[in-house]
Amino acid sequence: MTHTPVLQEKVIEALKINASDVVVDATYGGGGHSRAILAQLGAGGRLLALDRDPEAVARARRDFGGDARFDAVHAKFSQLGPVLRARGLERRVDAMLFDLGISSLQLDEPRRGFGFRADGPLDMRMNRGEGQSAAEWLANVGERELARTLRDFGEERFAGRIARAIKRRRPAGTADLAAAVAEAAPTRERSKHPATRAFLAIRIAVNDELGEVRAALPQALEALAPRGRLAVLSFHSLEDRLVKRFLREEARGDPHPPDMPVREESLHPRLKIVGKPRRADAAEVAANRRARSAVLRVAEKLPETSVKTPTAH
Repeated sequence: MTHTPVLQEKVIEALKINASDVVVDATYGGGGHSRAILAQLGAGGRLLALDRDPEAVARARRDFGGDARFDAVHAKFSQLGPVLRARGLERRVDAMLFDLGISSLQLDEPRRGFGFRADGPLDMRMNRGEGQSAAEWLANVGERELARTLRDFGEERFAGRIARAIKRRRPAGTADLAAAVAEAAPTRERSKHPATRAFLAIRIAVNDELGEVRAALPQALEALAPRGRLAVLSFHSLEDRLVKRFLREEARGDPHPPDMPVREESLHPRLKIVGKPRRADAAEVAANRRARSAVLRVAEKLPETSVKTPTAH
């Protein structure tokens, strides 16, 4: 199996890495982005890689364990702040990357249960030592809750009828689940398997992926040094919406009545959005189909401004 990092050149350009920087790759995955980051760092630089998948962490330590600039930690997004505090990296991170979703290595491995091209167990956990598997989750979830999950997380139009079919069939593996969804869906999207949205929705629910992103972004902002860069690579609209909203709110600053005239600096914005969202060009999409839905958003942490206290008269 090979791993092709998505938007790698654009990611490295966006992070603006200097040779002595402290960089965090919050999703090691297949290691492609970490490898490119290390190529930018000198002897005084440092790269900390995180992943909630212990198999990815083991791979990271095998690939770069001999590099004194590199460290790999088994941790979820929601543990980002404590991990960085334990290493004395609070407000010292110069660049941080989140490559959301699952890696191609996870997707292409049938025993992980993320895909339906080959039959495998209904697992879908990013960390197989933690939480319910997809099979356990499907056995315990009610039909109405399953339909809501398919609709909200998979944006599935036929959520109700697909949920009924899944609960009736009690699928034994990924191929069985895909067949249940395909039989229940009355129409098909062009060049997309009818089970794509259902698999995405169940995976998001099993791993609490959106909750992890919500927890991580404020911790990432706190960890950045002034002028530090944050780059987030999303692969579906729900993730991207969360990221877009967070960056806009932090770039807007303190809330205020919309009709109140205020100076921008008095709102204490914490981030500056850097450029427009980046997407893969036609050549990259042709070479790597998984790049077609990728969106890269970039922001820079602003220096803290001092708040003047009114003088008493």
